[in-house]
Amino acid sequence: MCFYLTTHKKHWLRETTVPLFLKSEHLRNCVKPLRASGPYAVDSGGFSELQRYGRWTRTARQYVEDLRRIWEHVGPYEWAAGQDWMCEDLIINGGTAGPLTFVGTHLSVAEHQARTVRNFLDLRSLAPELRIIPTLQGGSVAEYHACADLYESYGVNLRREPVVGLGSVCRLQSTRQGAQIVTAMAARGYRLHGFGFKTLGLERVGHLLASADSMAWSTHARNRPPMPGHPHKNCANCIDYALNWRTRMLAKLPTWHQPTLEGRTAA
Repeated sequence: MCFYLTTHKKHWLRETTVPLFLKSEHLRNCVKPLRASGPYAVDSGGFSELQRYGRWTRTARQYVEDLRRIWEHVGPYEWAAGQDWMCEDLIINGGTAGPLTFVGTHLSVAEHQARTVRNFLDLRSLAPELRIIPTLQGGSVAEYHACADLYESYGVNLRREPVVGLGSVCRLQSTRQGAQIVTAMAARGYRLHGFGFKTLGLERVGHLLASADSMAWSTHARNRPPMPGHPHKNCANCIDYALNWRTRMLAKLPTWHQPTLEGRTAA
């Protein structure tokens, strides 16, 4: 499993060889080259788009232009997420969670899945060279199977894809339902990426994932005093804290699927 540290700090790409995961919006405005020292992947920012607007404000063509600009100024990324449509209840029906207000798409799960698949086909047609991955969406095992079948009906062989994103499981990852979803999709022979996985989820199903990402370190740091010698109020934006958290988190995983500190699974 490759474990990506999620951050909004693009300059970290120069400062560590640890795999990083960044939103396209934090990279697309690069003017001067910002060469990555290690592997990185690109998040489309779909959660924020749908949370704020209930729709995508960027077209597929605009997103492709952003990805090409990132490739040119930052360097080749391992993969980029598509403009998928998450299926969490708040995304669909709207509401509030903490400080966040969700406007809601007010569409069905099936419609979210159809739009996710159509967008992937559009992006792959516009830019087959850009390593854009397909993502599965749903809320139950049956719905994830339906989404996978929809890709297959369009001729997309997900077993041959280097990475298949597993969306909408962030809040379910440590539950029995979440484990069932991951297990079912892994059983189909897919190399899965778990978006937003935390320690409990990784302990439970990390061995079934090809990769995962997390920004849980920032929340962890925000609720604690800064590291000794650090002048800031907390370490919620601190690379030292993030790297230390990552080391501690990976050390907690069962040894039979524990990644190395560089992010790859130990033999």
